[in-house]
Amino acid sequence: MDQNPDNADMENLAELPQDESLPVEAEVTPEQIAEWRAQAAKAEENWQRLVYQAAEFENYKKRAQRERQDAVVYANESLLQKLVPILDNFEMALAAAANDGAAAKSLQAGVNMIAGQLRNVLTEAGLEEIDASGKKFDPNIHEAVSEAVTDEVPEGYVAQQIRRGYKFRNRLIRPASVVVAKSPA
Repeated sequence: MDQNPDNADMENLAELPQDESLPVEAEVTPEQIAEWRAQAAKAEENWQRLVYQAAEFENYKKRAQRERQDAVVYANESLLQKLVPILDNFEMALAAAANDGAAAKSLQAGVNMIAGQLRNVLTEAGLEEIDASGKKFDPNIHEAVSEAVTDEVPEGYVAQQIRRGYKFRNRLIRPASVVVAKSPA
């Protein structure tokens, strides 16, 4: 039996039971066509909205990435803007000392003023000084550079602070260099 695919499909269709409740060929009314066109227009509108939103989201991601990169690059800008006038004051103090040797007291007062200014700016930026004098030695924030035998300070406490330590927003920047007390033998 020579069967091509079209003939086989037609024979299979003929074997299917016919349901009399479903029309084999339904007529399409103009109302249905109008409804399909409205649905197609709505689908096209939704598709265009989706494409627009996807493009907007891509632009947002690129803009956010650029802003993050700029924030990293320029993170210290405001701190530096506050430090530049202090640097200017140091330069003026040094220039005044070079011109007038008798101005040592005014130079000392000026440098003290500048140091106070610098401390205030750094404190505003979140820098915190670690004052270790007289405190119990803590290896998390102190660096022991030596021991001193003394009975003035209890053993295991800081006898002398050599260099201040600093924290930035609860993160250790530099431990305080200290001399730790040891009781006399």
